[in-house]
Amino acid sequence: MDSEIKEEVPVHEEFILCCGVETQVLKCGPWTNLFNEPRANKPKLLIFIITGNPGFSAFYVPFAKALYSSINGRFPVWVISHAGHAFVPKGKKILTTSDDSNAQKINDIYGLQGQVEHKLAFLRTHVPKETKLVVIGHSIGCHINLEVLKLAPELPIIRSFLLFPTIERLSESPNGRIATPLLCWLRYALYVFAYLLLKPWPEKIKSFVIRIALHMMNLQNEFSVLNVLEPFCLANAAYLGGQEMMQVVKRDNETIRTYLPKLTFYYGTIDAWCPTAYYEDIKKEFPEGDIRLCEKKIPHAFILRFPQEMADMVADWLKDDLSKI
Repeated sequence: MDSEIKEEVPVHEEFILCCGVETQVLKCGPWTNLFNEPRANKPKLLIFIITGNPGFSAFYVPFAKALYSSINGRFPVWVISHAGHAFVPKGKKILTTSDDSNAQKINDIYGLQGQVEHKLAFLRTHVPKETKLVVIGHSIGCHINLEVLKLAPELPIIRSFLLFPTIERLSESPNGRIATPLLCWLRYALYVFAYLLLKPWPEKIKSFVIRIALHMMNLQNEFSVLNVLEPFCLANAAYLGGQEMMQVVKRDNETIRTYLPKLTFYYGTIDAWCPTAYYEDIKKEFPEGDIRLCEKKIPHAFILRFPQEMADMVADWLKDDLSKI
């Protein structure tokens, strides 16, 4: 996606069972299992990326690789898919651990609160307790980020970045006013359309269509993005989106106030999901907070066109924190 992103950055793909649900995890760096690393090689910090919706982690690889390069490969950068947004390709094995198999099943795991508990379960079973965390949320991932802070104060999160944060009045935003009737009232029609249209397609046809689409957008991807044409994944993304419209209403000022020193917000100037009025409101509420407004006209879906620019900014904001580790 960006010629400046170093191709030699190692990225390891895993499909795991997290709370009984197939989940894709993409890991930048040589570390694949933090529990098995020798003490001398074990990283002291993990950068953990929570995606927007749809939670197709493969699209975040250029950003993760760029960020890994920008911090000189000192620490791993991991991206996790949302529950129900990953479809295991044929021939891929699902890795299991005893912790995964014993993890408590989550009610409504494909819903918004279920996605929060899904991320918490992953952090508790796949990351050593002593490993410090930097959590990066994008879009609805920012809401999940705040919920993780609120529900798991024991996690050693030293910094949280909320990029283009959809954390309030989502259905009232310009895009939300369009998406709400589609996702809340017409969702089942979308399900039927997706299954009737896409389910009969062979995998080769889906791959061909995706390659053409990526070529037309001048994008590249080293991991399969077949999920974007899988009815199961699309249905779960639509279901999650409907819950977002109904539940992401009031900004959680209490959690923000509690963790404000750890938080960095980044709002867009051309973002129809969280318009500049939302930036102005939160800036008034928390004038002492690290709340920034984009000066580069980067769009909400920065991962498609501006992964390097965002990675460079996040790495710069992290300099002081990483220098202490």
